[in-house]
Amino acid sequence: MKDILENIEYEIALLVRLTTAISPKLGELDRSGYILLSKLEESEPMAINAIADELRLNVSTASRQIAALEAKQFIRRSPDQRNGRTSLIEITPRGREVFGNVRKARIGAYSQILGGWPEAELSRLEETLEKLNHSLADWEKK
Repeated sequence: MKDILENIEYEIALLVRLTTAISPKLGELDRSGYILLSKLEESEPMAINAIADELRLNVSTASRQIAALEAKQFIRRSPDQRNGRTSLIEITPRGREVFGNVRKARIGAYSQILGGWPEAELSRLEETLEKLNHSLADWEKK
């Protein structure tokens, strides 16, 4: 069991490294920007605290990532009408366009990378990655 866990730990570390290395080749967004825009693209405008909670970041890290995307005009802040002390963050049309282009490039890259895999293996990988991410999220909450 120890050997299996050591191999899993190494393969996950390598996966993160390899996917981070190809990210700049796929458009204008780094991994953190892509994940943040993905969250905003699928939701209503969100407060920074809610973004930080959803992405499991501390507020200062989320604020830095938001500032970087705001400087590129991929997102914008607007006052929360219910709470004047809070700003709501939403994706801009430019951010939506960039995100869509990067998502398309990423899917195209994975299509090439995984093109020779049988559909059953792709489905198993999808299920396993989802299960791993849920387990990681549950463990992190403890």
